Amino acid sequence: MLKDGEKGAVLQRDKETYAVVPHTPLGIVTPAQLRKIADVAEKYQAKALKLTSVGRVAMVGFKEEDIDAVWRELGIPPGAAVGLCVRSIKACPGTTFCRLGQQDAVGLALELDKRYHGFELPGKFKIGVAGCPNQCAETSVKDLGFYGKAKGWTMLVGGNAASRPRLADTVTENLSDEQAMAMADKVIHFFKENGKKGERIGRTIDRLGADVFRKALGL
Repeated sequence: MLKDGEKGAVLQRDKETYAVVPHTPLGIVTPAQLRKIADVAEKYQAKALKLTSVGRVAMVGFKEEDIDAVWRELGIPPGAAVGLCVRSIKACPGTTFCRLGQQDAVGLALELDKRYHGFELPGKFKIGVAGCPNQCAETSVKDLGFYGKAKGWTMLVGGNAASRPRLADTVTENLSDEQAMAMADKVIHFFKENGKKGERIGRTIDRLGADVFRKALGL
């Protein structure tokens, strides 16, 4: 029996079959990728395809002996669906597609995904990026969130919608794309150095104090 996350597979409720989640950053996929996912699901008799909250396709109900072949035929790397790390990033269409977008949510989120997806941390770490204050990417309940306004990005830190929910705190505003990436790096490395195992960054900040956190960010 595979451990959770081994070979990119997650054991299901029946304790016999596994789900895999191909990494499709921001849920943006090509028709060819969707066809491949559907073809592989049919060939290996997946029990269901589930669209996740971050826009990925969870392929549910594979036999253990088929996992290697499934990944080989998909030709898509696994998404970080379990474990203490940066999970897949949720983003709205931003200025790429949405008439309300004030900042390029897709561009910033893709860069964050490229740099940090799967990065190991003391606890799970979810990121949301929204192109306007409507926050369609639910940035206020993400460990790290950005939402766009006319003058730049507002950064939120410390949110989660888990069993002990916490709204994120507004940390700084009017960031350029480059400044947003630099601040994200400081936040993530602060958590890596100071978080306790299994703890979310909001609890780390509450434990150490907001002043300690802001000083680490140079604010």
